[in-house]
Amino acid sequence: MRTLVAAAIVAFGWAPLFAQEPGPPATPAGKAANGAATPAIPASSSVPAATQAVAPATPLAPALPPQVQRDDVGFSYSLPADWEFVAPPTAPKAAMPYPTVAAPRKGDACVEVALTAKHGTPVSVVVVLALPFACYGQTMTAKDLANFGAGAAGGMKQSFEITEPVEANYSLGSHTMWIERAKGTVKHLPESPFTFEIACTVLKKGAACWMTMAADAASLETFEQSAVSLEGEAPAALVPASAFLPNKP
Repeated sequence: MRTLVAAAIVAFGWAPLFAQEPGPPATPAGKAANGAATPAIPASSSVPAATQAVAPATPLAPALPPQVQRDDVGFSYSLPADWEFVAPPTAPKAAMPYPTVAAPRKGDACVEVALTAKHGTPVSVVVVLALPFACYGQTMTAKDLANFGAGAAGGMKQSFEITEPVEANYSLGSHTMWIERAKGTVKHLPESPFTFEIACTVLKKGAACWMTMAADAASLETFEQSAVSLEGEAPAALVPASAFLPNKP
């Protein structure tokens, strides 16, 4: 199960969302053969603007709210409206000689990114993973929760430098949650520290993980205090303030 979730996180490539690398440098100014100064050329310049075709304006689609409801798994989760919904990348479609007989998804392919949202500069990101058992082909129970959650945490270590991890369990209504919090950086951006936090649970029809890479305390608090509903129970904060206390009720 650890391999399953770790592979899913890397495959969906959520690291590029917060890898805010600077663009390529401009070509420096110099001198032409006749000694005249030549201007610096921006890296993005290719053809003169006058020769570029002007595409017709396309109306922007309305922004989707940063929330998700997955009845097939049994949860919903909502972030504040000032968080930006991030559309998933379009997966390339393989050419199939007989498309109607393509094999259905199962196993590892059933792990889905149910929601991706970002906020602020430097950017904080929230990703929600869903695993419907109807697709996966088998179920999990509470005894599988720790391995399921640790798989999500392990997947992040392939893209990030993770330090000081702390694990805990807490109750959310009638459900048990596994959580891990750690410090870390994107591997090629060590100057930008983040707080990583992952909370996972196993439900009757599936399993889910909520993950954040928070650039500041306010973003971490938003992730934790945003409302989640599990299997029709009353909405509650995803992570209560007592989650990491040693003697929580």
